[in-house]
Amino acid sequence: METTANNLTQAPSERVQGGISLRSLSIGYTAKNNRKVVADNITADIMPGKLTCLIGPNGVGKSTLLRTLSAFQPPLGGDIFINGKPISQLSDRDLSRLIGVVLTSKPDVQNMTVFELIALGRSPYTGFWGTLNAEDKQIVEDSIRMVGIESLRERMVQTLSDGERQKMMIAKALAQQTPVIYLDEPTAFLDYPSKVEMLQLLHQLSRETQKTIFLSTHDMELALQIADTLWLMLPGSAVAIGSPRELADDGSLGRFLNKKGMHFDPQTMSIRVE
Repeated sequence: METTANNLTQAPSERVQGGISLRSLSIGYTAKNNRKVVADNITADIMPGKLTCLIGPNGVGKSTLLRTLSAFQPPLGGDIFINGKPISQLSDRDLSRLIGVVLTSKPDVQNMTVFELIALGRSPYTGFWGTLNAEDKQIVEDSIRMVGIESLRERMVQTLSDGERQKMMIAKALAQQTPVIYLDEPTAFLDYPSKVEMLQLLHQLSRETQKTIFLSTHDMELALQIADTLWLMLPGSAVAIGSPRELADDGSLGRFLNKKGMHFDPQTMSIRVE
């Protein structure tokens, strides 16, 4: 399974700050001595300053790709570069200063304020005792401001709504000050207005911070409207990469969305249930 993508002329070492480069990447897993390849020969880039959304049907391997990019599991082959450096050669401490991860699962904490949880994002820098200095505290305050949750600062984490909790976790990733942030289904469990607000926030943050923000989502219509770049994973096919318009024009989105009872209109970029 090969991947289609454009603008791959530069070597990884020449990438801009925070860029992700994948070279001949194979992802999957090994179970009971059986090697299962989910996607093969992915050569592509994830660029800073743009919101990139990973889409595709359930079970196609989106979570496997995110875990591999996050260094939670090893690739089956190929290389992943951050700032031109292969992540296989980076220590856990280095990775914690380069990659922030926001998972779908809710934080299981009690009796901790929003400020205190977001401050945990400073742990790669604060040493063994985790003591915040004045600079750390200012970074936490700035992160809270950037996601617009100043009013939640002293709230207890367990009292937050799903949308508030997700914003808190994004602020924690911002406080970590990594050039790369990966998010697994950040709009899960949210009502529709909150989904829109969440993706708009992430799009805004990608622009303002020039971070590399890469997320998986099942909210297709929102991704079509808000994402700068789409990665479309389909079973047995190449990982199609391009702008929503490019993937509409080349038929990739139609192959995914034109199913029984559903039709994708590439002209209006809309999905109609028949």
